[in-house]
Amino acid sequence: MSDAHAHSVAFVRDTEIPAAPPPTRETGAVKWMRENLFSSVANTVMTIIGVLIAWYLLSGLIPWIVNGTWQGDDIRECREILGDSGGACFAVIRERWPQLLYGFQYPDELRWRPTVAFFLLFVAVPPALFAMFLPRWTLALTALYPFVAYWLIWGGSVLSPVFVAMGIAAGYVVFTRVERRGFVPGLLAAVATAVAVWWLGGFVVEAASGVLALEPVESRAMGGFMLNLILGVVCVSLSLPIGIALALGRQSRLPVVKGFCVVFIEFIRGVPLITLLFVANVVLSYFLPPESNFDLIVRVIIMITAFSSAYIAEVIRGGLAALPKGQYEAADSLGLDYPQAMRLIILPQALKISIPGIVNVAVGLFKDTTLVSVISMFDLVGLIRGPILSSTDWVGVYWELWAAACILFFVVCYGISQYSQWLERQLRTDHR
Repeated sequence: MSDAHAHSVAFVRDTEIPAAPPPTRETGAVKWMRENLFSSVANTVMTIIGVLIAWYLLSGLIPWIVNGTWQGDDIRECREILGDSGGACFAVIRERWPQLLYGFQYPDELRWRPTVAFFLLFVAVPPALFAMFLPRWTLALTALYPFVAYWLIWGGSVLSPVFVAMGIAAGYVVFTRVERRGFVPGLLAAVATAVAVWWLGGFVVEAASGVLALEPVESRAMGGFMLNLILGVVCVSLSLPIGIALALGRQSRLPVVKGFCVVFIEFIRGVPLITLLFVANVVLSYFLPPESNFDLIVRVIIMITAFSSAYIAEVIRGGLAALPKGQYEAADSLGLDYPQAMRLIILPQALKISIPGIVNVAVGLFKDTTLVSVISMFDLVGLIRGPILSSTDWVGVYWELWAAACILFFVVCYGISQYSQWLERQLRTDHR
């Protein structure tokens, strides 16, 4: 074959050409920085300013932490150890850590009780938060936890929380039986049954006060971060069902029910929480019978729960308003009555829409529990502002204590936020 004929035959490659590596600016950290930090002139300027601010803050914060010390029994020893290093005096946290957690009045030898109640919280909460992954019988642990925690923290005879639980259980059973005749008769019968069980239980507790009894602890002894957790967990747990009831009541066709809910919500939302706390501490006692002993923590729980319930009611009302009218018509077409329609169709969708708003209220409520320090309740902030900073042993120590308080609150609030985002992903049933 001639050379000319050989060059005229087409060449077909039977192997792939090796892939060429992408340009450097299109991969890895360089691409991420170009797209997120230096994508425009304005973003470049903002990135440089942010880096300078971060450098300025970290250049003072990191040496303060690294050069800090955990040794020393008071501020004088701590400063002698630090010298001119400019480090933090973390010894105050080591020395006052039990007070930061439990307060300064809770008996030292009884601190194991709130500690056990705290760890039991991690057993009781998952059945309610992760119900889709756990058996239904585990919800019994969640239902029993409030009574066990109360007995551990406050002490007294175990029969007191037992009869309270029995009263609630008996009231629920009566409600399910009488509800067929109407919601209001069922509710009244349930309340009457629960009160009767509690009244009879009072005589039994008084007669057998020493049965499985723990040393009683007064509410005034509660303090530290323990008090913030008690108020936060109890008030959030109570405000959610009350907020749902208020939101449904505001949409009721009965003028009395709707009027009461509207007045309650608008009045509570128009009053600062600190005002309600002063009412719980001072004004509420004037409306009680003489020589009555209405626990201060109970009064504070009532006021904080009422405050958060009003805001949760508005959040849930927004979720109800976001549902199209066809959902209500679909419930009617299935022949469902009002309780069934709300429980099976309307509320599940409205609550899913309202999750971000509910979590926002819950996080704000937990942080607002620090306001009880203004009515002489020594929570975490009240302890730092009062007994600890006023002590001559640690006068002048501020940042270390406030940093510890910020970390404790951040861990809880961040955990709540992360759970809400996870729950939103689990309940996302659309095709976005």
